[in-house]
Amino acid sequence: MTREPRADAWIGRPLPRVEDDRLLRGDGRYVDDIALPGAVQAAFLRSPHAHARIESVDAAAARSAPGVHAVWTGEDVAALPPLLNKEELRVPPGLAELLDPVNRPTPMPLLARAKVHYVGEPVAVVFAENRYLAEDALELIDVRYAPLPVVVDPDAALAADAPLVHDGVPGNTALAVETRVGDPDGAFAGAHAVIAEEFVAHRYVASPIETRAISAQTDPFSGHLTVWSGTQTPHRLRDAIAHTLGLDPAAVRVIAADVGGGFGQKGILYVEELLVPHAARLLGRPVLWREDRGENLTAASHAREQVHRIELAADADGRLLAVRDRITVNFGAYNMTGLVVPYNSLCHLLGPYRVPNVDIAVAGALTNTTFATPYRGAGRPEAVFAMERAMDRLAVRLGVEPAELRARNLVEPSAMPYATGLVDRSGKPQSYDSGDYPELLRRAVAKAGLPDVRALRESGRRVGVGFAMYIEATGLGPFETARIDVAPSGRVRLAIGTPSQGQGHRTSMAQIAADALGVPPSEIDVVGGDTAATPFGVGTIASRALVNAGNAAHRAGLLVRAKILAAAARRLGVPADRLDLRDGAVHGGPEPLTLAGLAGRAPFDDGGTELSETVHFRPPGFAVAGGAHAAVVEVDERTGEIEILRYAVVHDAGNIVNPLIAEGQITGGVAQGIAGALYEEMVYGPDGQPRTTTYMDYLVPTSSEIPDLDLDELFTPSPMNDLGVKGLGEGGAIAPQAVLANAVEDALRPLGVVVRRGPLSPSRVRALIREAAA
Repeated sequence: MTREPRADAWIGRPLPRVEDDRLLRGDGRYVDDIALPGAVQAAFLRSPHAHARIESVDAAAARSAPGVHAVWTGEDVAALPPLLNKEELRVPPGLAELLDPVNRPTPMPLLARAKVHYVGEPVAVVFAENRYLAEDALELIDVRYAPLPVVVDPDAALAADAPLVHDGVPGNTALAVETRVGDPDGAFAGAHAVIAEEFVAHRYVASPIETRAISAQTDPFSGHLTVWSGTQTPHRLRDAIAHTLGLDPAAVRVIAADVGGGFGQKGILYVEELLVPHAARLLGRPVLWREDRGENLTAASHAREQVHRIELAADADGRLLAVRDRITVNFGAYNMTGLVVPYNSLCHLLGPYRVPNVDIAVAGALTNTTFATPYRGAGRPEAVFAMERAMDRLAVRLGVEPAELRARNLVEPSAMPYATGLVDRSGKPQSYDSGDYPELLRRAVAKAGLPDVRALRESGRRVGVGFAMYIEATGLGPFETARIDVAPSGRVRLAIGTPSQGQGHRTSMAQIAADALGVPPSEIDVVGGDTAATPFGVGTIASRALVNAGNAAHRAGLLVRAKILAAAARRLGVPADRLDLRDGAVHGGPEPLTLAGLAGRAPFDDGGTELSETVHFRPPGFAVAGGAHAAVVEVDERTGEIEILRYAVVHDAGNIVNPLIAEGQITGGVAQGIAGALYEEMVYGPDGQPRTTTYMDYLVPTSSEIPDLDLDELFTPSPMNDLGVKGLGEGGAIAPQAVLANAVEDALRPLGVVVRRGPLSPSRVRALIREAAA
C-alpha cells in the first residue's frame, strides 16, 4: 500500500506546529479548564506510614463537615474490583514459552483496607463543594495505624529475612526472568580481559508540568459516563472504568484533553481514575480531582531505580566476547507493569554491539516505596547507563580510547537485519531492522573535538569527554487505529487512537494524511485520544504513535483517496486512472472538482459509498532507532560543579515526518536525561519516608541549566512499515546519564575517580574525589 512520493510531499517539511498558537495564547484546554456546572471536588487522605496495619478508620466527623457530599473509606468501596494494569502485566506467549518468567501481580485496592504499603497510598477520599472544604474534612478522619517493619532497599528486600511487603509474594520477588545466549561461562573463562562493576540507576520522577487530573459526569438522559483525563491511554482507561463499575464500554467515553506532559507517568491506570467516575455516578454530580505537586512527587509513579552487577569479557583486541548482568529493579510497593521496564532493560542491554555470549537475569523487588512504572525511555536509560559505563571501564583496562573500543564492536550496516539471539518484548526473536551504528559514532566523535579536549586537559583543566550509544525498539503493537472522513464541506477529519502530550500530532499526522490523500494539511482536522471518535486504540506510549497511528493514517488516506477518485470518475465520466487528487481537488476532468463539490453529494446516487475509511495498523515487528551522544564537561574539583561545554546528539529515526518536531522531541528528551544525570533524585529514608517531597529538595533544572545542543541525524528507513519511520519520542532521554557519567569520570580519572551512580550533584562529585584520595 505505497505510492511514489511526489516532489511536493508534505512529509519531511519543518512545518510549525498548528497547536502552538492556541497553547501560547493561553487557550489550552486541560482537565482543570473544563468547567462542569455543579461539580464537586475530591481530595484523598494518604498514608503517612510506609508500612502499617490499619486498625480503624473513623470518618463520622468528616461526613458531617460543611460542604461535604460523601466520604469513602476502604470498606465503602470493598465491593469494587482492585486495580490491575492488565495489559502491562500480560506476558506475551512467546516470552512465556521461551523464558517462563515469574510475574506475580499485586492487585491494588481502590482504597486501602487492611494495610498500607507506602507513604502516599490512598486510605480515604472526600467529595465536597470545593477542594478547600474537602481538605478540611480530611483532617477530621481518624485513622489508627499499627506500624510494621519497613524495607526500602531492593537488595535488602530480596534477602531471606526481609519483611514481606505483600503476604502473597514470597521473598518480595514480584518478577524474575533470565536468558542466556551461547556459552557465556566458557567465554569468561577464556577471555583476555574481564571487568566486573556495580552500577546504580537512581530513582526519580517524571514530574510533568501538569499533574494528574480527571473529571467525570453522567448524562442524565442516557446514563452514559463522560470522562476527561490527562491519560496517555484513553481506551485502556475506558475499559478499566467499565470493568470496575460493571458497565458496557460503549457507555463510557474517555477524552484525553490537552495534556501538559505525560512521559509514561500518565500511561498507566491509577485508583483515582476509577473512583472519580464511580463518584460521578453515585452522587449524580460532576466530580473533579486534580493532583497537587506534593502528591505527584510522592504518590504518582516513580521510575528508574535499578542495580546492575555487570561483567564484560573481551579478547586482546578489545572485541566483546560476553556480557553477564544481574539486575535488581525496585518495583516499589506494587507490581504495576510487570515485565515492561525490566525486560526493556534486558533486551536493550547489548545496545548496538555484537556480543556472542550473554547471561542476563532480572529480579523485580517489592519495597515500601511508591510503585515504579515506565518513564521516558522505560528501562533503556538504566541499561545504557550500565553497559556504557562498563564499556568505559573496559577501555581503561585495555588502554584503549573509549570511542575506539566502541567502534571495534559495533554491528555493521551489512549485517542488517541483525539477530541478537535474544527474544524481544513481543516474544519474537530480536532483530535490528536497519541502522548504521559506525556512522553514528563517527559523527559523534567528530563533534566531540577530541584534540581540543586533550589540549584543554594538558593545560591543567579538569576536562573530560564521554560517549554513549543506544538502540531503541520502537513501534510497540499490537495495533493502532486511524479513521478518515471527508465532510460535506470538503474538510477532512482524521481521528487517531493516540492522544498527544506535546508530540505535535495535529501537525505531523496531518502531514502524513495530506500526502496520502492529496489534500493540504491545513484542510485536515486531527482528533486524538477520544474513544468516541476511535472505539479501538492503545495509546501514546513506548515511542509507538508515529509508527502505528502514522502508518494507519497513511493507509486510511490511500484508501479514501481511491474512493474519492472512483467517485469523481463516476461523476465526471472519466476513468479513475486519468484523474489526480492534489491540493484538495480532483484534476483530469473538464474542470477541477473540489472535495466539497464531491463530498457534498454523498451518499451518492450512483451506488458509491461515503468518503471514509478506518484502518487498524498492526506492525510486523519493531522499528529499531539508535543514536550516539557525546559530551564534553569541565569539573571544578573544589566545588564539585559540572559545566557542560559541549553536547552533541546524532540520532537515527528513519524517515522524518517533521524535522522541527523531531528536533523538539530530541531536545526535550535530552533535557530530561540531563536532569536525571545531574539534578533529580527521589530520596527515601530507611523508615520509608520520602525526603524530597517539594521542589525545594527535589531539584528540577530550568532551561538555563540545559546547554545548547549540537544535533545531527542519520536516515536509515525502517522496512517494518510503509513510511519507513521509527519512533523518537524517548530517544533523547536514553543516553544522557551514561554520557555525562563517562565524561565526568574521564575528567577526574587522574584523581582515581570512578562514577558508579548519579545524580552527579556537587556534593556527590566532591565525595567521589575525597573517596578516591583516601
